[in-house]
Amino acid sequence: MNRQHEVWIVDDDRAIRWVLERALAKEHLATRSFDSADKVLARLEKFEPDVLITDIRMPGTDGLALLQSVQGSHPELPVIIMTAYADLERAVAAFRGGAFEYMPKPFDVDDVISIVRRALRKAAADATANAADQADEGGTVPEIIGSSAPMQEVFRAIGRLSNSNMTVLLTGESGTGKELVARALHRHSPRASKPFIALNTAAIPRDLLESELFGHEKGAFTGAAAQRIGRFEQANSGTLFLDEIGDMPAELQTRLLRVLADGEFYRVGGHEPVHVDVRVIAATHQHLEERVRAGQFREDLFHRLNVIRLELPPLRARADDLEALSDHFLRTTATELKVESKKLLPRALDVMRRFNWPGNVRQLENICRRVMIMAPSREIDVEDLPSELTADGALVASTEHDWETALRQWAEMRTRSPGPPILEEAMPRFETTMIEVALKATRGRRQEAAKLLGWGRNTLTRKIKELNLDV
Repeated sequence: MNRQHEVWIVDDDRAIRWVLERALAKEHLATRSFDSADKVLARLEKFEPDVLITDIRMPGTDGLALLQSVQGSHPELPVIIMTAYADLERAVAAFRGGAFEYMPKPFDVDDVISIVRRALRKAAADATANAADQADEGGTVPEIIGSSAPMQEVFRAIGRLSNSNMTVLLTGESGTGKELVARALHRHSPRASKPFIALNTAAIPRDLLESELFGHEKGAFTGAAAQRIGRFEQANSGTLFLDEIGDMPAELQTRLLRVLADGEFYRVGGHEPVHVDVRVIAATHQHLEERVRAGQFREDLFHRLNVIRLELPPLRARADDLEALSDHFLRTTATELKVESKKLLPRALDVMRRFNWPGNVRQLENICRRVMIMAPSREIDVEDLPSELTADGALVASTEHDWETALRQWAEMRTRSPGPPILEEAMPRFETTMIEVALKATRGRRQEAAKLLGWGRNTLTRKIKELNLDV
């Protein structure tokens, strides 16, 4: 049976402690309360909670000092900062100090529960990732699951890059496993024995990202009580994985470009250059070329990152891997729950193969965890699958993406054969289809059809004439 999670509450206000104790108890979470940070530090020498909630202003050691101490001795412990004196400076100081979340008083109890649950999930995910890394080092766990043709291409690319220190740009839809591939590239590189540091640039507040990447000097800003080493220095001699690079602010793109070019940067508030030797692997689900054309991403940085590009296939393009992936996620969940694993029946697998999987492998993992817990018997049948896979909406979603897949396949085929320019051939056919569908939906009423298409009536009439449509 899984142990009960424990949350520690630190606040000199007895009423706040009481409210949090009651709210967390209703969620079946054990609590332990303290009226000072010093008492917490003494207890942390022997015990560690799953989550720590602390006020900032308290007699003796304050919450930010407690946070700094916890970061040094228990870096994996999520710390939630709360205060009645909510302002930007304290929020920035809390996040820069490594807080999981910043929560102003008065707070909504439901928000507190939600934040605590997120903190517990993060702690569990970190523990699972650490265990996976240790298992990988022993060679007992497969790095990436997949025997389909698209995944074999990915494996071959990793193999070709195994003796390389080149910058790699991973592209593909969200949930396709870009961090997993980045870890594999690191593990099979000459830097395998050095640090692998991952950072999701979209998950860090804009004001904090510079310090997160490059570190800061003591006194560089309010709340900078000590020097902080950034991710680039942490990854020195190893690999830095920058996820969602397309969302990086423009001013930081310039600083990143210099590091890639010179291996040199300055900490925030620093005057001495810091030299590092870091291999950068970047990832994005966005089309960086389009962002470059729109002026949202530096072209020179794009070319620095785009030395080797590796595009990861969406799950719908690797249906052959569904069974192996599902089995893996079911067994992993069963191990966590300390129960016997369940098995998908062939007809349930058929339904899953027909689904479009907009959330890709991440969505599959979440669904496997859900059915592992909720399915009443050891064999998972169609009726045990979530409604998102079996409802009419699932078929619509699948159709919506199928036409995109078919269009892409047609375009790729046309690039390999002679003929008129692709758009010159495709656009009239596309517009013809849209016009015919709109007129059918409105029973031939051109005013309504034009509105449906987003055109004026005159534009629709002109297009009908240009395309020689018989309507």
